[in-house]
Amino acid sequence: MASCFSATHPYYVSWTSSAKFGQSSNLSYVTKSLVFRCRKRTQCALQIHCPLMKARVASSSMDTTDAHIEENSSFSTLRELCEGHVPEHVINRMEEIGYVAPTEVQQQALPVLFAGRDCILQAQTGSGKTLAYLLQIFSVIDTQRFGVQALIVLPTRELGMQVTEVTRKLAAKPSQAERQQKPCTVMALLDGGRLTRHKRWLKAEPPTIVIATLQSLCHMLEKQIFGLGAMQVLVIDEVDFMFNSSKQVDALRRLLTSYSSSSSRQTIFASASVPQHKRFLHDCIQHKWTKGDVVHVHVNPVQPMPSCLHHRFVVCGKRERHSTLLLLLQSDAPQFAIVFVGEQSEKSKKAGNAPPTTILFDFLKTSFLGCSTIILLEEDMNFNQRAASLIDVREGGDFLLVATDIAARGVDLPETTHIYNFDLPRDAVNYLHRAGRTGKQLKPV
Repeated sequence: MASCFSATHPYYVSWTSSAKFGQSSNLSYVTKSLVFRCRKRTQCALQIHCPLMKARVASSSMDTTDAHIEENSSFSTLRELCEGHVPEHVINRMEEIGYVAPTEVQQQALPVLFAGRDCILQAQTGSGKTLAYLLQIFSVIDTQRFGVQALIVLPTRELGMQVTEVTRKLAAKPSQAERQQKPCTVMALLDGGRLTRHKRWLKAEPPTIVIATLQSLCHMLEKQIFGLGAMQVLVIDEVDFMFNSSKQVDALRRLLTSYSSSSSRQTIFASASVPQHKRFLHDCIQHKWTKGDVVHVHVNPVQPMPSCLHHRFVVCGKRERHSTLLLLLQSDAPQFAIVFVGEQSEKSKKAGNAPPTTILFDFLKTSFLGCSTIILLEEDMNFNQRAASLIDVREGGDFLLVATDIAARGVDLPETTHIYNFDLPRDAVNYLHRAGRTGKQLKPV
């Protein structure tokens, strides 16, 4: 349902992620048309609202370079999927944490991963990709061996901390009957940390699993603090973001080709979006980032975001953007929300202008009285400031987070019910990742 008003006043267009469940939808193309047709003349905002209702699980498919790989029969529990591959104490820890029933991506990906195949995991945010590749790591590592056997590379410290927490829970010391087994050690090698202690640890006895951001990792590799000769599994999470980042792409290419060889490791790429995936598959093989039989596991390709999300498209004049957003917030009264703002341009920085996030944050602090906790999160903040902001969000009751796209990848706030795009995302992929911050509390039926 959509309604339009005079161009001199704000007007709204609304839709849901799927007009009818189970059918292909052209809404993504409608979104693109509306956004870019209006952008030349007016300022636009995109809002996503997740009503508290149960979501359905959409159908899945698997694309592969090998026609002989077929879909595996369904497993009712993760234990059934993992038995014979993952150590018993890890399966027990997994169940204690609450991972019992497999998600769609785990149903599709784990048999492929357990077969030792290189894999591109593509499924929406919150679908279980992280647990899938962690279970594969635990299926191949041998704690009696010396050296780093698994490496997980991520774009942000925040995402690294989340993955580290889950990994350490699964790697917790085994039960008394299994204590003769050497424990699995996990190192978080993340930007903003103190690397001196990490250097001593790596030289003395390298951990079994390293979870790292590229800058800190490459620093250690270039200084030859440790090597990747014993590495069995390499995971690149949010792979599309890292390849599209001018700050990270060169280091990522070196990691994939110079510091280790695809022939001696299993390579796993993961993301909610892989634009032009057929071209990416070709590049993976051509540049030897993966082996030639790499598999693309693509879950839910028709509906890449939860079908329960309700979207609104608001058009207004440039000078009315702050007041329009304020009206939306006052009308919706969201308890948990994120407002995404575009990053400051280099030209604006050189001119000495305040960042747009700071301007909006200050405006909302003085004008919006409907939320007790309004917090700022942006990439240019140092790591301690970013960590403090996230602690404030998690400890407070309601929250309104004003953020750049750093919050679209790796910030886990499952309570989020509303997303406001104060500035338009660069493309549909970024819209997908922003929208994926909500809908995480919904249970499949």
